[in-house]
Amino acid sequence: MCGIAGFCDYSWNYTATPDKWTKVLDDMNQIQKHRGPDDDGTYLDPHCGLSHVRLSILDLSNGHQPMTRKQNGRTVTIVYNGEIYNMKELRNELEGKGIRFQTTCDTEVILAGYQIYGVDIVKKLNGIFAFAIRDTYKKKLFLFRDRVGVKPLFYTTYGNALIFSSEIKGLFEFPGVKPRLDKEGLCEVFGLGPAKTYGKGVFKDVMEVLPGHYLEIGEYGRKDICYWQLISKPHEDSFEDTVEKTGELVTASIRRQMLSDVPICTFLSGGVDSSLVTAVCSKELNRMGKRLTTYSFDFTDNNINFKANAFQPSEDRPWVEKMVAFADTDHHFLECNNVELYKYLFDAVDARDLPCMADVESSMLYFCKEVARNNKVTLTGECADEIFGGYPWFHKKECFDADIFPWSMDFTPRTMLLKDDVLRELPLEDYARAAYEKTVKETPLLDEENAYERRRREISYLNLKWFMQTLLDRMDRTSMKSGLEARVPLADHEIIEYVWNVPWNMKCHNGIVKGLLRAAGKKYLPDEVLYRRKSPYPKTYDPAYEKLLRCEMRKLLEDGNAPICTLIDQNKTEHFMNSPTDYGRPFYGQLMAGPQLLAYYLQINYWLLKYKIELV
Repeated sequence: MCGIAGFCDYSWNYTATPDKWTKVLDDMNQIQKHRGPDDDGTYLDPHCGLSHVRLSILDLSNGHQPMTRKQNGRTVTIVYNGEIYNMKELRNELEGKGIRFQTTCDTEVILAGYQIYGVDIVKKLNGIFAFAIRDTYKKKLFLFRDRVGVKPLFYTTYGNALIFSSEIKGLFEFPGVKPRLDKEGLCEVFGLGPAKTYGKGVFKDVMEVLPGHYLEIGEYGRKDICYWQLISKPHEDSFEDTVEKTGELVTASIRRQMLSDVPICTFLSGGVDSSLVTAVCSKELNRMGKRLTTYSFDFTDNNINFKANAFQPSEDRPWVEKMVAFADTDHHFLECNNVELYKYLFDAVDARDLPCMADVESSMLYFCKEVARNNKVTLTGECADEIFGGYPWFHKKECFDADIFPWSMDFTPRTMLLKDDVLRELPLEDYARAAYEKTVKETPLLDEENAYERRRREISYLNLKWFMQTLLDRMDRTSMKSGLEARVPLADHEIIEYVWNVPWNMKCHNGIVKGLLRAAGKKYLPDEVLYRRKSPYPKTYDPAYEKLLRCEMRKLLEDGNAPICTLIDQNKTEHFMNSPTDYGRPFYGQLMAGPQLLAYYLQINYWLLKYKIELV
């Protein structure tokens, strides 16, 4: 896994002053060096520059990037971030067409594939990726992103130049590009955050290549091409066949994503998703005489402070212990304390370049750093809830009837601390509703389905385009900030394509949440784990942590010069901090309740200061 960046301008000759522009490429590399601590490189031609930092997972000795290949007098160069899980099949196919490889890495497979198939190579790839290909013969630059959006790719323009980077921070290393925020960006932060609109980068004029799309940049300008999207069609398989097909797709994806020249590990929470990934990985490694390493996460003294609620009915540790015994893994229990949790709030902003999921994100960053001490690759159970219908909002009537994002139905917390004049200037609720309605209108529907099933599709599509993307962003930035590659086998596009068209009475068979996935995993897991009631990623319930947040917020209010003080009302905030905390009413998702609202605002203040953001 790696980081990429670069720029392209057909009205400019970068090689006229190579030292200057090579230095810019080096700066773009260094700002995201955490994504690739093992190697780095740059490429410069008259109209294009490419840079790359590498985390070595495959072909550790070779695979240096930027990588260039020449064929029939034509030169193409690539910088690539990701993993291609069907690399071996593609390599064999290309060798059958006369291609001779110099390395065993997937980078060269993509590049050689482009030389044979052109841009259509992207349709042959099974994996997670963001890559740029410079074709000097065609005088074009191409920017590709994987179908689901696991790997990030942002871009902006400055004059005639297009600048791109794996992380937003890389864009600001290009001369003249500055972090600015307008009313639309503020609506993203306060009306949608920690989510953001797909295709947007929150900062003014910062965009992202959409999942399943690629950009073509030529002398004429740029084109945005969609190469993959969900298609709705009738599901014709019986339930028994659907279970079998789902099981085949899930286990095949997990096995494919074990591809690595370094040892892998898994995150294990004791829930059905991570347990299934762990069980399959453990079985495969056992066949090779190896033992899987696993990690679970919790908070110091959570066994004392934990409060069961509708969103989080049980602690994880007893279930983790059951799975460790069942799968015979080398397990490590990791814990995060209040000091670390608070400190990493701001490191998480550095990783995401945006205010994010507060301590839900900062704790994941801490845990990834701990895992990365001994591992470079991990497999997780992320995304099963979005694909198989695991969240409460898939099941509750009030969520079905709501004309807003079902994970953020109560808009009051988003506005209750803001100054009245800020609320008059920012149409937060209208902005959020417009974003919601746009996605609903994009949902691919089937005419023959009844209103109930059509609404199910809308809820599913909203989850895939919004909630899942937020969690994928969290997983990528927290892992890559730590030099750890996190893979998400349950988000394989073939699984998504198939399950998308499975009717709800199969997904939730016999009224069991994620009944289809549980039925598909029956041969791999004990029933007590298989049918454990869903409990999300853990969070702290320690009152001392909330006290720490209130103390830090009061310091900002007393200072008065903090950027957040221009946006929030002191009296409203004091009243909020003096009120009892309701852990059971999140303002975003299942975990972000009262303490997380304070943490989110502290992150916003840090973000505005750290990035020296100009409000326009």
